[in-house]
Amino acid sequence: MTQDVHIIGGGLAGSEAAWQLARRGFTVRLSEMRGTGETSPAHQTDGLAELVCSNSFRSDDDTKNAVGLLHHEMRRLDSLIMRAAEMAKVPAGSALAVDRDIFSGEVQKTLEAHPNVEIVRERIDELPSAGMTIVATGPLTAARLAQSIGTATGKDSLAFFDAIAPIVHFDSIDMQVCWKASRWDKGSGPDGEGKDYINCPMTKEQYLAFHQGLIDGEKTDFKEWEAETPYFEGCMPIEVMASRGVDTLRYGPMKPVGLDDPRTGRWPYAVVQLRQDNKLGTLWNMVGFQTKLKHRAQVELFRTIPGLEKAEFARLGGLHRNTFLNSPTLLDRQLRLKGAQHIRFAGQITGCEGYVESSAVGLVAGLMAAAELSGQDWQSPPRTSALGSLLAHITGDADAETYQPMNVNFGLFPPLHDVKKKQRKEAYTERAKADFGNWLSQMDAVPA
Repeated sequence: MTQDVHIIGGGLAGSEAAWQLARRGFTVRLSEMRGTGETSPAHQTDGLAELVCSNSFRSDDDTKNAVGLLHHEMRRLDSLIMRAAEMAKVPAGSALAVDRDIFSGEVQKTLEAHPNVEIVRERIDELPSAGMTIVATGPLTAARLAQSIGTATGKDSLAFFDAIAPIVHFDSIDMQVCWKASRWDKGSGPDGEGKDYINCPMTKEQYLAFHQGLIDGEKTDFKEWEAETPYFEGCMPIEVMASRGVDTLRYGPMKPVGLDDPRTGRWPYAVVQLRQDNKLGTLWNMVGFQTKLKHRAQVELFRTIPGLEKAEFARLGGLHRNTFLNSPTLLDRQLRLKGAQHIRFAGQITGCEGYVESSAVGLVAGLMAAAELSGQDWQSPPRTSALGSLLAHITGDADAETYQPMNVNFGLFPPLHDVKKKQRKEAYTERAKADFGNWLSQMDAVPA
């Protein structure tokens, strides 16, 4: 290979790593299996940085929310993923959600236009034996490459299930029954007007019947090798949540609090919320409705939801197996495989969870590789920052024996015990921004 770095995987992490390297003058070969005729059934397109689950990057609040803080830090590092998200933004209250096709197209167009990036549609079955490499194949890593990774690490990869929520065509939703509103009318500004979600109200009788339908509905059968695979708690199938108690959903994705039904002036007993999935507003994602129900069971049950009796689905829910490394034992503090330090891992395969976290780890892997190629010492982001806390968790701070995928959260940050609880979130973000700013001003190891 003639390029400086070989990146395997053109998802969010791989695309971000390629961008960070290319804009610093290093050449990249970006290998992506999609487009070769072989890919995961969860993928729907050949586009780079395809969003296969939700279209949400979650909270964009950088004053009280850890993931919003991570957005802020990535923007300060000129993240391609955050740049493309801004271009593809759709209303979603205080969250950052995108039109998935516009988003993927923007990432791909930017990388295709960069002279330092060569995108090659090819399947890589084995870890390279030499040359700087970043493996960013994500939770859907192909079986042969996963086997090669297992051979190199001497350990079995861990795995969990991740479920995909259905998407509904807007014009099939009965807006005489449903209404648009954000919880407590907190919208995304002048354009959102506090009406960023479609709400489908349920009475107690309707909710109880729906809950029973989730319990009784025909589910996807497990294969023998999948039977003991745990779910990730942050993306739990709705029927699994339902099995934990009759009111679990009413305190989770079907929570009615802060949503006044304009027909009654009161909160419903339960609510199904849909979030805009594309800029045109023609597709809406059923929030929190990841499911492993079979397709026919989904259609029959979801059409019992008030307002969705005639729903037409652009995509039904699905289930796929995700694979990740026990990174605290296998990777060093620079995301390098301890037994083969020419190989870095990035993205969800490291055990971070979520689009933003995956992109962030890809970003920092690109920065680390750039520093190494420049012959400079790498200085990690401050432990008090969102990026530094997430990186520290993955590369050694987590308990290896109980390691599971993790979203960024304030529980990963060094604690602030001397600050009152009500003021603690703001204190975390203020400290992080100050320390991150100082780190940026001193980071001459990887100049852009």
